[in-house]
Amino acid sequence: MSKLPQIKARDLVKVTLKLGFQFRDQSGSHAVYIHSDGRRTTIPIHPSDTIGIGLLTKIIKRDLEITKDKFIKLLK
Repeated sequence: MSKLPQIKARDLVKVTLKLGFQFRDQSGSHAVYIHSDGRRTTIPIHPSDTIGIGLLTKIIKRDLEITKDKFIKLLK
């Protein structure tokens, strides 16, 4: 299993959109993306910060429902 890289919110949003999620709304600095099959994820939008590894892992496994390896491939 590959080690997750440190990424910014904009990179996570790009992967989320590639997976078929669509922007729903934003409350403050948290953007909500939904998928047509009912999945949803909330991404904290802080331009100068990276997403913490724990939060990134949670979003990948529970919200996006993909493996870490597939996520890394979609980043490229």
